[in-house]
Amino acid sequence: MSHDGVGLRAVMRSVAFLTAGALAVPALTACSAEDEAGQPLAGQDIAPAARDLVADGGTLRWAVDAVPETLNTFQADADAATSRVAGAVLPSMYRLDRNGRPQVNPDYLESAKIVETEPKQVVLYKLNQQAVWSDGREIGAADFAAQWRALSGKDTAYWTARNAGYDRIEKIERGKNNLEVRVTFSRPYADWKSLFSPLYPKDVMGTPDTFNDGARRKLKVTAGPFALKEVDRTGGQVRLTRNPRWWGHPTKLSEIDLIAVARDQRATALADDKLDLAEIDPSEAERITLAARDQGSTPLQGADAVITPAMALRSWALAHGSDANAASDEASARKKLRKTMAKAAEQQSALRRFVVRKSLEPAYTQLALNGSEGPLADERVRRAVARALDRQELAQVVLKPLGLPAVPVGSHLALSGQQAYADNSGALGGQDTAEAQALLTDAGWVPGGPVKEQKKTEKAAGSQGKKADSDGTGDDGAYIVGEDDKPSDADREKKKDPKDHSERHQRQQSGEYADEQAGNHLDGKRYVRRGGAPGAYAPKGTAAPVGAAAGVLAKDGKPLTLRFVLPSGPGSESLHAVADRISQMLQRIGIHTEISKVSDDSYFKDHIASGQYDLALYSWPASAFPATDARPIFAKPVPAADGSLSVEQNYTRVGTDQVDQLFDQAIATLDEDEERSLVRKADARIWAAAGSIPLYQRPQLTAARTNLANTGAFGFQTPIYEDMGYLKPSAKPSAGPSQN
Repeated sequence: MSHDGVGLRAVMRSVAFLTAGALAVPALTACSAEDEAGQPLAGQDIAPAARDLVADGGTLRWAVDAVPETLNTFQADADAATSRVAGAVLPSMYRLDRNGRPQVNPDYLESAKIVETEPKQVVLYKLNQQAVWSDGREIGAADFAAQWRALSGKDTAYWTARNAGYDRIEKIERGKNNLEVRVTFSRPYADWKSLFSPLYPKDVMGTPDTFNDGARRKLKVTAGPFALKEVDRTGGQVRLTRNPRWWGHPTKLSEIDLIAVARDQRATALADDKLDLAEIDPSEAERITLAARDQGSTPLQGADAVITPAMALRSWALAHGSDANAASDEASARKKLRKTMAKAAEQQSALRRFVVRKSLEPAYTQLALNGSEGPLADERVRRAVARALDRQELAQVVLKPLGLPAVPVGSHLALSGQQAYADNSGALGGQDTAEAQALLTDAGWVPGGPVKEQKKTEKAAGSQGKKADSDGTGDDGAYIVGEDDKPSDADREKKKDPKDHSERHQRQQSGEYADEQAGNHLDGKRYVRRGGAPGAYAPKGTAAPVGAAAGVLAKDGKPLTLRFVLPSGPGSESLHAVADRISQMLQRIGIHTEISKVSDDSYFKDHIASGQYDLALYSWPASAFPATDARPIFAKPVPAADGSLSVEQNYTRVGTDQVDQLFDQAIATLDEDEERSLVRKADARIWAAAGSIPLYQRPQLTAARTNLANTGAFGFQTPIYEDMGYLKPSAKPSAGPSQN
């Protein structure tokens, strides 16, 4: 999962309650036509250049979030930095092309294909005869077999995070010669191309000890264009140097240094000549873009950038006034400010040596709806939330300011360009306020009815969430959309003169007091006013008036309020903007949202994974093998032996037997067209269940030195490390998005 995801449209007219299993719409008849997959919405932006235009030598300093805790990608605490190291130093039988589709990696494979299907599936790998480990040993069947045994799940002494696919292998053996590897499966496995990428040497996979501990801090034997030179945890750096035994195209760079730099500090590190390449957030991308545009005096960017005329006048008055102490303090402050501005101008000047390369990341951001309890346990309410959303507008909030295609995501299981992609959002339906209101009415939520007084310890209708964590910034905590921080009537009454009836008189004149009194019914209960005539209320079952502004909805004495949990750390500004827009959309149909901002450290562990939320925004990567990789994300939760609910990675806790069956069928067929059709059908069912709503593909913004070639915003494609480097002085890269 990514902390902080490609097309969508739909029509559905019935407001009747339809379960996902019973829903029958045209989208469920998945088409096998290849053109449904389309093309990536944004191409990669890497300043492509022929190898003869790239200079030999040089060091690339590339930012990562942290030094990886493990170098074993099959362990639970592996992260993006783990994968980056593995991609540079270890074999992969397949790598992804620009469309996110697996292609044979010729540096390691001459061919790989299914040679038998009966009685068992057999895949024959023919290895590149030049492929050797850094100790000189040939890559062969022994390495494949060791990795299978470690990841098969049969030996619990191996601390593996996943074994999908490897658990279907029956045996691995040498073929006609050392360059052939025969893999026999006990059960058919459609995603066999996902296996052995990366491939670790038998020295790592051979025993539980070497697997569990041996590859966490070092990799003695490698087989990529680069080798692991050093992992410096104190200095926050991983050094990769040329592999002298590499048989492919020689690496252009002599060294790649992966340097741990926090996201909000990367623009400064780039300006201070500590980095050459870094993924950045939109605010830093804007700063670099402005620096590149302004070749004259550069305005200071950030909170201290704006000095109003009033501030300048006050500063001059203090500095030249009769109060000596005040004048001294102000002079000191002005001197400090001049230094700050000079430093900022210097950094802006340094940032002109960089360009922002942008594409769309192979991941999408979704709105997750926790269906385990509360109002969202009712599918009608989840569907109402989904029908209230204008996903085109939400995509524009994030992507339009960046100049990227603002197209909503149409699939949970693939992105535009990938083989399994098809827009299946029609299984749920597009934005329709009237339909959303009707679904809520059908579920018993009406704009009127008695609302019980909520005790301080009592929650509204949403899930029982933990109190928001505070990071000391004052921005965390909770607030309810649609309510402000004005004092209550009771508080105002306490503070005012009891003989002063002017405020009450004004309220009577305006009609506000009469409206308030109309809300207090003769039965002594407090009623929620409808969005119609002042003071009106509706009995249970009354449909919402079409086109009327929605009031607070209530059911069983509780208002419909959902807890919307968000991370509060640096880089989460776009999520906050999207959440605010979603809250406004839900407000229109009578759903209030209580936004709770929590620390990044607790966001996933204490809230998403534990189910302490109603609504949340987070991202999933798009896999080239969705039948394998997406199944645990959407599998129906089942009771565990201890009585708890086993959700795997399905943090919305919404699943169906039909979706599970479609995944099982997709993974077991060896017909690629049939697999694609089954995956698309599963996606349509996931849409219909409304447990998660894909919103937009995430932006990928990378700051790169202007003379860096063949690197930047890769999009779907696997980086080709040996081609990265610095352009020769007179060379120019091919035209790309960042050069236009």
